[in-house]
Amino acid sequence: MASDEDDDYMNMTFGEEPPKPTETSLQRRQRLKREGEIKAHAKSKAVLAAEEREAREAALSKSLLEDAAAKKSKGLAMMAKMGFKKGGTLGSVDNAENARREPIRPEMKDDRGGIGLDSERKRKLDEVVEEELKRVRVDENEFRDRVRREREQARNESLVYAAMKVCERMDEEAQAHAGGAYAEAKVETEAGETAAKKKKKKTLSTRPLKSIPVVWRGLIRRREEAERDRRMKYDLEQSSSTSRLPTYEDDLEEEDDKRAMGKLSTTHAQVEDLDEEDPELDEFNALEAGERLRLLVEYLRKEYLYCFWCKCGYEDDAMEGCPGITEEEHD
Repeated sequence: MASDEDDDYMNMTFGEEPPKPTETSLQRRQRLKREGEIKAHAKSKAVLAAEEREAREAALSKSLLEDAAAKKSKGLAMMAKMGFKKGGTLGSVDNAENARREPIRPEMKDDRGGIGLDSERKRKLDEVVEEELKRVRVDENEFRDRVRREREQARNESLVYAAMKVCERMDEEAQAHAGGAYAEAKVETEAGETAAKKKKKKTLSTRPLKSIPVVWRGLIRRREEAERDRRMKYDLEQSSSTSRLPTYEDDLEEEDDKRAMGKLSTTHAQVEDLDEEDPELDEFNALEAGERLRLLVEYLRKEYLYCFWCKCGYEDDAMEGCPGITEEEHD
C-alpha cells in the first residue's frame, strides 16, 4: 500500500494556483488606454541619449572591485593570491601613499578624435583663457588711466577757459583805467559825436587779433568766429524772407523805418585779420591743456599781479601771502 507521502503520478490534479485579481471592464479599458498612449509616444533621441548617459554614469560610479567580486573575477582572485586586499594597494608598502587604490576607470568618447586630443584641447583652451585674462587685466588698467586722463583734460580745459576770461577782464579794466582806445571819446563836433557813438558800439572784437596776447587770443577768435557765423545766418534768413514778399518803395520812408523792416543791409564791425592764418596761436593751441593753463597763470601773475588760484590781486611782485604758482600748493 502506497504511503500518503508518495506522489501519485497518476493523479492529474495539481496544486491550486492563487486566484488572480479580478479586473473590471473599466479598469481594463483604462489599462489598455495607458499602454496605447505609451506606445504611441515614442521617446525622442534626446530623451534616449539622456537615459543612456544616466545609466552609464550610474554604472561608472560603482566600484570596479565590488563588481569584480560579485562576478568572481579571475583577475581579482589572482591579485588576492598576491596579497591584495580590498581597499589596499598593489606593490610595496613604502609606496602605498601614492599608489592607486582603484582600477583606472574607462572614459567614454563621444567624438571621433584620437587618444590625447581632449588633453591637447584643454591645454590650448587654458592658454587662451590665461591670455584673455591677462589682456582683460591690462585693458582694465588702461581704461582706468584713460578715463582719469580724459577727466583731467576736461577739467584743465575748463580752467583754461576761466583763466582766459580773467585775462580779458583784467585787460579791459587796465585799458579803461589808462583811458585807451576802449574808453568813450568825448568830442564836441557833430562828426566827432557820430564817430563816438559808432566807437561805443564796438567791443574788443574790433581790436586786431594779433595785438591780443596769444595766451587768451583764442577766446576772442572763437567768439568772433561764432558771431560771424550767427550774423551770416541771420542776414541769409532776412534776405530770403524779404525776397518772397512784394515790396513797396516809399521815397518818404525814413532810414530807421527801412532798417527796422529789413530793407537795408546791416553792416557789422568785424576783426580785420579774422580770416588770416595765425601760426603763433596754432602753436599755443597745440600744447597740452595743463601747459596752457600754466602759461596763463604765469601771465596773470606777471602782467596784473593776480593769482588765479587765490582769486585776488596783490600790490607788488613779491605777492606776499600767495602759497605758490601751482594748484597743489594752494590745497
